[in-house]
Amino acid sequence: MHRPVTFEPNKLRQKMATDRLMVGSVITSMAPGMMHAAGFAGLDFIRIDAEHMFARDERMEFVLQTALTAGVTAIVRVDRDDDFMARKILELGAGGILFPQLESVEEVVHAVRTTKFPPKGIRGYSSLCWSGGFGAKTGAEWVKWSDSEPLVGIMIETTLTESCLEEMIAVEGVDFVLFGPSDYSMSLGLGRTMKDHPQVLGALKRTIAVGKKLGKPVMMGLGIGNDEIRAYHEMGVRMFELEHDIGIARKIWSEKVDFIESLQG
Repeated sequence: MHRPVTFEPNKLRQKMATDRLMVGSVITSMAPGMMHAAGFAGLDFIRIDAEHMFARDERMEFVLQTALTAGVTAIVRVDRDDDFMARKILELGAGGILFPQLESVEEVVHAVRTTKFPPKGIRGYSSLCWSGGFGAKTGAEWVKWSDSEPLVGIMIETTLTESCLEEMIAVEGVDFVLFGPSDYSMSLGLGRTMKDHPQVLGALKRTIAVGKKLGKPVMMGLGIGNDEIRAYHEMGVRMFELEHDIGIARKIWSEKVDFIESLQG
């Protein structure tokens, strides 16, 4: 007896439509167990970084498939200028794609097109992949699901976006925005991350205002301190990306090492 074919809705997209707050984190360890832990913790999404981490091997497949069983929406940040990476990531079953370092409307339009099948985009067709049920999901219904369910996000992270910010975010097919304070700080010539710099905060607030106007939530990467989370919530951030798994572990371990060493006087 054949297993019934189902086209599951994107849970993060559903939550996004209700204008509820969303919380997630980042996996840099590429450990499937961390994705299960995210599910047990109740996180809505996990971002997998393929921009600064080398993740073009079987580990990507493992963590994406684990996300499906853990009930967490996996969003993969891909490298820029790679038209084929988005297709591969979507074929592996990612719930979302995030494009970094975009600085013009034309670049955003092209990025979105890499995630959609013709005539909406340029994605090559094959259902012989994980998300296509290795051929079990095929034809017009699978194309419609593939074009409408996975989320597409863009990053705002350089001063060059100032002149076309609203137009970039307004591009059809863009679902959410991640503001990148680190690269924005670098583009200002600050030489390091300065999230609290007036110009960086100003850019974030403008991005949030445009996102609110267009009905597209803005995500911000944060630590795990409640005061910082509250402050960004008051600014209008709707998607909270907690620090990555390795960073959280390192900080907690460091704090405990310092405390235990202090017991020795």
